[in-house]
Amino acid sequence: MADLNRQWLLAFRPDGDFDESAFRLAETEIPSPDEDEVLVHNIYMSVDPYMRGRMRAGKSYAKPVEVDGVMEGGAVGEVLESNHPDFTAGDLVEGRLGWQDYAAVNHRAIRKVNPDHGPISTSLGVLGMPGMTAYFGTLKVAEAKAGDTLVVSAASGAVGALVGQIGKIIGCKRVVGIAGGAEKCGYVKSELGFDDCLDYREFGNDTAALQAALAQACPDSIDVYFDNVGGWISDAIYPNLAFGARIAICGMISEYNQMEIELAPRITRHLLVNSARVQGFIVSNFYDQWPAAIEEMAGWLRDGKLVYREDVIDGLEHAPRALVRLFTSKNFGKQLVKIRDWNG
Repeated sequence: MADLNRQWLLAFRPDGDFDESAFRLAETEIPSPDEDEVLVHNIYMSVDPYMRGRMRAGKSYAKPVEVDGVMEGGAVGEVLESNHPDFTAGDLVEGRLGWQDYAAVNHRAIRKVNPDHGPISTSLGVLGMPGMTAYFGTLKVAEAKAGDTLVVSAASGAVGALVGQIGKIIGCKRVVGIAGGAEKCGYVKSELGFDDCLDYREFGNDTAALQAALAQACPDSIDVYFDNVGGWISDAIYPNLAFGARIAICGMISEYNQMEIELAPRITRHLLVNSARVQGFIVSNFYDQWPAAIEEMAGWLRDGKLVYREDVIDGLEHAPRALVRLFTSKNFGKQLVKIRDWNG
């Protein structure tokens, strides 16, 4: 065991766009687990858009990270010590373990990972929070079904890539993605099996042009929209909604760095005339249903029905760079940081 625990702390609350200077690397003693706690040695760390919200002080669905506090984030690791009977040394676990080498956490804050399901990194992606977000957002919130036309933004990302594939698995008539760049759109169509993918960069923030392209790509209108980005891209969706359309709002990454949120055009009339429904959701609302969903997703993965892609940066010291990459669209696939080698 190393002598010290490296931790990335939030150095200050940035206004607007941020860079690596918003974080500070510290070294502390390795913690000892208290009663009902477990000491975990982290292996992989997840990097996700919601982390930008944790850097703000404003009201949200979760408490912000305190300045000089350890940055919050999901990680998978190995139990070294346990003061709870449900866990033993050697167990693989996943939870909000933070941007650090070691974490001592309450047993309720972690779940066991089954290595038979796939590489342990998948517990942070297709078989973890992003996978569960795609699963419940598509099937429970948007209630996608066979015969629907489904559109998803950020279609090459950790969540969006799975949304479209789940749509295909359940028999959606047409699945269309929106992504940034020819390479990502090519991947969405050729490897993920989407029917089409629109490169938003080709439209230069022109909502009307994207709206027209969506009308061509979705000739029977849009039954389900899975929203990962918000902003002008989502503004182009509403005029193309089908009667009874369902919109699941998962994230709004295009707006997370804005200090003042832009007002959208008067598009809510499209909800009225189409009897459409918009619902935001947090994946933790479905936490009690995760085990069954993970088993189903693992089965689809085993059967070759799901494809996933990981973008791995080696070294905890590069965690801030990984988050910056996420907000500059430089990542391709689920963004991870490999903290250490593991030979299990």
